Amino acid sequence: MRYLSYFCIVILLYLSGCELSAINAPYPQQEADESVLYTSFSLRPKHLDPARSYSSNEVSFTGQIYEPPLQYHYLKRPYTLIPLTATTLPTVRYFNADDVEIVGESEQGQEVAYSIYKITIKPDISYQPHPAFAKGDKADFLYHQLNSDQLEDIQTLSDFKQQGSRELVAQDYVYQIKRLAHPEIHSPIVGLMAEYIVGLADYSDQLRQQKQRGEEIDLRATDIAGVKAVDRYSYQIKVFGKYPQLRYWLAMPFFAPVPWEADEFYAQSGLVEKNITMDWFPVGTGPYYLTKNDPNRQMVLAKNPNYHTEYYPSKGTEADKAQGLLADAGQLLPFIDKVVFTLEKESISYWNKFLQGYYDISGISSDSFDQAIQMSDSGAFGLSDTMKQKGIDLKTAIETSIFYIGFNMEDSIVGGYSEQAKKLRQAISIAIDYEEYISIFANSRGIAAQGPIPPGIFGYTEGQQGINPYVYDWKGSVAQRKSILQAQELLAQAGYPEGRSQQTGAPLILYFDVTGSGPDSKARFDWMRKQYQKLGIQLVIRETDYNRFQDKMQTGQAQIFQWGWNADYPDPENFLFLLYGPNGKRVSGGQNANNYQNSEFDRLFEQMRVMTDSEKRQIIINQMIAILHQESPWVWGFHPKQFSLYHVWNNNVKPNLMANNTLKYRRINAQQRLALQKQWNQPILWPLVVLLFAMILLLLPAWLMYQKKKHIKIT
Repeated sequence: MRYLSYFCIVILLYLSGCELSAINAPYPQQEADESVLYTSFSLRPKHLDPARSYSSNEVSFTGQIYEPPLQYHYLKRPYTLIPLTATTLPTVRYFNADDVEIVGESEQGQEVAYSIYKITIKPDISYQPHPAFAKGDKADFLYHQLNSDQLEDIQTLSDFKQQGSRELVAQDYVYQIKRLAHPEIHSPIVGLMAEYIVGLADYSDQLRQQKQRGEEIDLRATDIAGVKAVDRYSYQIKVFGKYPQLRYWLAMPFFAPVPWEADEFYAQSGLVEKNITMDWFPVGTGPYYLTKNDPNRQMVLAKNPNYHTEYYPSKGTEADKAQGLLADAGQLLPFIDKVVFTLEKESISYWNKFLQGYYDISGISSDSFDQAIQMSDSGAFGLSDTMKQKGIDLKTAIETSIFYIGFNMEDSIVGGYSEQAKKLRQAISIAIDYEEYISIFANSRGIAAQGPIPPGIFGYTEGQQGINPYVYDWKGSVAQRKSILQAQELLAQAGYPEGRSQQTGAPLILYFDVTGSGPDSKARFDWMRKQYQKLGIQLVIRETDYNRFQDKMQTGQAQIFQWGWNADYPDPENFLFLLYGPNGKRVSGGQNANNYQNSEFDRLFEQMRVMTDSEKRQIIINQMIAILHQESPWVWGFHPKQFSLYHVWNNNVKPNLMANNTLKYRRINAQQRLALQKQWNQPILWPLVVLLFAMILLLLPAWLMYQKKKHIKIT
């Protein structure tokens, strides 16, 4: 019994002498007051090579590591391009078919045979430390010809003892564009870019033929006709006709620089066998570089010690200033020293750790929505009392995306361009109450779409001027969906009074092709049937797997379907092209999924897409959207609304749905975080004390009996 008492005393003394909050902390104690951002990932990134990576879960990493020449201003809205490694925005020159430069070219671009973009980059920008650059005394590369003995102790990139760097040059950008065409890289954008960049298609064919002949491909030994380095810090890209959207691609990692030394280093078979590749360990000039890649547990970005001079924005709106977003104006970037991404497959686990203060930011899942958000009587969103007590801040932003219902315009019932077909689609558009859908299935996180262009993109019009007049009326200061009686009248005018054919009396049966499954999908499908039942229309759900669904879309067999689109770049062309005739999915395999054709819309699109943002461009966009409103090829659906929660120690937070390199602007108050973590995570020790005393009480009878027997034996 004496020894048990000693043990209990030791345990209690140990607990009283340690930092109790550290018992719960999932991170090393030495990081507690460091400038570290803690977040998570749920899906392992498949590609970190900038020529291959195209997924949103990958750009969380590649956006911090690679630096294309342009970026989006962190604070300005609408989204605005500014230089990153470039000295200025690209200069553009236009030429006709006779190679004569056009001055004051027409907006339509009809005379322009090709355009030349010239990009000049800043000097004195260096790559992150990396063994691919390491050199010996004779200026030869230390690790470009590794033998089996040298590779024996190499398991990861950090096992190389020496690292090096060098200056970024224009040729590195040219080299990366060449990599897009490499047959072993399989870049997802090479086909698209080959339509615009002069010589890229031929270059891709040339490399493919070299591979088929078994020849070694050396990108430095061959050139693309339309891409070349002008000097050490300048390069140019030649494109067919006018393609102003190229400037948006120049803000994506696809057009970030890659040094040839990295390609040569990673090409060694011994490294490939150990999965030490560009796809696993990227090489860039960005504010951070990858120091740990364990996708089954944790990925870590550390501040690049070679990062060039860049400053926090000094211009913003009065609202930005009021929210403290200009407090760091003119300060050197980045502010955070390290970013730790931890694998979290379950949203509940992530949410609980966020509430404990162990994650700095969080989205809001359906399971935690009611705990985090409360709605006022006026319908406005606000934080719950629990969130307010913790000082958590809510940031919202309308996403640059749209979810819509499409009609196959080649279908004999819902398609076509007659007045009856238009009125049928208009009636359905009124009946499908997307305000109700958003409330039920998206926790009210979204706004009903009035057309294909979401807020934040040039061409979107707010207020009364922007509503769809065939579906909404403007009442007071808000858009109000037309009544179901008006929809029923349109349906009758379309030849289907009360949902039956005026000619035959047969019920109108329509088919909705979907890929969803599970209880959530069933609820959505039941809701959708009820929307059509308002008009007396019978809706049949045709559910298939995704491959079969894709086949039906490709061959034009779907009648009505649900689809969505996320912006590649913030230009109206990136949404309006979804309805451009030549992009019809059945004919060309393009993104015009409902095979919509309108010659006037197409003419205006071709005029609009080569224009810069201006009042004239806005007028043309308005004309295009007016056509779409009347013909109703889509039920316009909704634009999702992003909800994000931030602990009080996060600074410089402004959602930017176009930029992918925003971590460099963020600041963490680590001392404030540590203090609140201690406050929120004090271990509850009384159960342990109770357990110890219970153990004593349980053992006490045995001890007393032992003492009694011992006493009897002695006497």
